[in-house]
Amino acid sequence: MRLYEYEGKNIFSRYDIPVPKGSVASSVEEVVKKISEIGLPAVLKAQVLVGGRGKAGGIKLVRNIEEAKHVSEHLFKTGVKGVPVKKILVEEAVNIIKEYYISLTIDRSLRKYVYLVSSEGGVDIEEIAASKPEAIHKIYIDPLVGLRDYHLRRIAESLNLDPENSKRIQIIAKGLYKIMTDYDADLVEINPLALTDKGLVALDSKITIDDNALFRHKDLEESLSADPREFTEEEVIAKKHGFSYVSLEGDIGIIGNGAGLTMATLDLVAHFGGKPANFLDIGGGASAERVKAALSLLLRDKRIKAVFINVYGGITRCDEVARGIISALEETGIRKPLVVRLVGTREEEGRKILEEAGIKYFINDDEAAKHVVELVKNL
Repeated sequence: MRLYEYEGKNIFSRYDIPVPKGSVASSVEEVVKKISEIGLPAVLKAQVLVGGRGKAGGIKLVRNIEEAKHVSEHLFKTGVKGVPVKKILVEEAVNIIKEYYISLTIDRSLRKYVYLVSSEGGVDIEEIAASKPEAIHKIYIDPLVGLRDYHLRRIAESLNLDPENSKRIQIIAKGLYKIMTDYDADLVEINPLALTDKGLVALDSKITIDDNALFRHKDLEESLSADPREFTEEEVIAKKHGFSYVSLEGDIGIIGNGAGLTMATLDLVAHFGGKPANFLDIGGGASAERVKAALSLLLRDKRIKAVFINVYGGITRCDEVARGIISALEETGIRKPLVVRLVGTREEEGRKILEEAGIKYFINDDEAAKHVVELVKNL
């Protein structure tokens, strides 16, 4: 989950990372009101999760109210790079002396955190890495050891700052590390970190949270439910109920348990001439409630003509899956051809539940896959 700039800066301010005075607005009228509180000149920053926002006209310096009205109206009306703008961050303009770059991310090959630090901020770090790799300094942190003072000193030395700002960058770096661990983040970035006449200030924020850890951050889960961001409605539902979902281009809905079995099910359907409409893995030990949510999602998808459920019950109980199937059909009231292959724990109980509901039951997955493809072809 990627956070908007204003969300990241709200977090920064709680971790002793200086940010410009600012506030978020949802209309032209609110922009004008915020400017009256913050003062002029001000910077208007479209809150969109796209790269190259500044070059695309999503960040503008305004010097008077009329200019602010014109810019904010244009942003709300046209968006940035085809992405609608629902909020604008209104910030005080700062006097920039020099721009730096600092981020904390994960080097998965080394299984360590790594700070990326450069005295050349304000541009894409990828451009610096390609044209001037020696300008990027890397400081690795073993998570079993944690952040130490000598790491912080190395960061300060890399940027060649004066003694006062060396202390400040160490406080900022420490804040980034705390955010990284407190929020289960994959990336915490400041670009640019500006040296101003008031010291170091984070002019931008970029924070990416591990989706698998959202259950530990209820406030972020609620924020994602209110604003799906780059996620589709289906992906938000999947995250809420704890299953994995990826939309594809076919017309046969697929539900499996375990990524391997689900992928194999997609391959089987394709092998017999069908086109899978999605990848949906309910995971191990799925409850009837999760199965109900998964099947309901596919039943409501107008692209899908039939659904193939392929479950091998180890820690997943077949009777729980069967109950979830029946609940989804009853709750949605939607009827589509349904092919179910259930094998494993409490298989007999699951089969009995489905047979009583008149749902055809398969043991062999090849036969089930072939059957669902034939059903769709004959519709």
